[in-house]
Amino acid sequence: MAIKTFKPTTPSRRYISSADFSVLTPTKLQPKKPKSLTAELRKSGGRNQFGKMTVRHIGGGHRRKYRVIDFLREKREIPAKVASLEYDPNRTAYIALLNYADGEKRYILAPLGLNVGDAVLASDKADIKPGNNLPLSAIPVGTLIHNIELEPAKGGKLGRTAGSYAQLMAKEGEYCQVKMPSGEMRLIHSRCRASIGQLANTDHENITIGKAGRSRWLGIRPTNRGVSMNPIDHPHGGGEGKASGGGHPRTPWGVPTKGYKTRNNKRTDNFIVKRRK
Repeated sequence: MAIKTFKPTTPSRRYISSADFSVLTPTKLQPKKPKSLTAELRKSGGRNQFGKMTVRHIGGGHRRKYRVIDFLREKREIPAKVASLEYDPNRTAYIALLNYADGEKRYILAPLGLNVGDAVLASDKADIKPGNNLPLSAIPVGTLIHNIELEPAKGGKLGRTAGSYAQLMAKEGEYCQVKMPSGEMRLIHSRCRASIGQLANTDHENITIGKAGRSRWLGIRPTNRGVSMNPIDHPHGGGEGKASGGGHPRTPWGVPTKGYKTRNNKRTDNFIVKRRK
């Protein structure tokens, strides 16, 4: 997949880049899909059920419909064919529409190398091909995987972003060692399932937003710097003239922002073999 650039007709246009979407199926050629594959998606504006803002800088954005993705891959031993590769506005990865042999249609995350017309299978004895889904116990050591379950039969939770992949490093009894996209080494039960391959849209990280308005289309509101605020609003605020903050970088609530560990899940600490840092 290539990155598309534009003629510099305006100052911001000079630096804008986007995906060229050449690997996707044109909208006119996409098959008709059942309504069950999409759902209503309401905006929260960063507010919880009480109307209190819990996440800043969220609001607006283009209207979207949610695409229902099959992270569980529960249709076992039923072959499917890739009907189309599509863009999903709710995630960075592309999605693939599958036509199953029994007539059902479902969306899955599209791995690199998966094309329209390819056969896909979720089975304990499936081939090691992009898009196939197997338990970790049936996947050879060294294979690149994505959409990995943390608990058996709970659906894929890890490795779901554009260009993402993990690697199966070793097998030890009931558990497998998996190297995460972050570099962390983690033990995952061998009955957990994963899909084969690296996810498509690998150039997503190279895209330049280029202008403020494009961030607003994505639902991202402006972010104000702490040093431009008053002391009552931020620990970096205040000072005569243009001050550089002083002290260590902190959030508006005083929590250090560089290297400070906030993980608090002792229940799963034993499953981490090696930290990402």
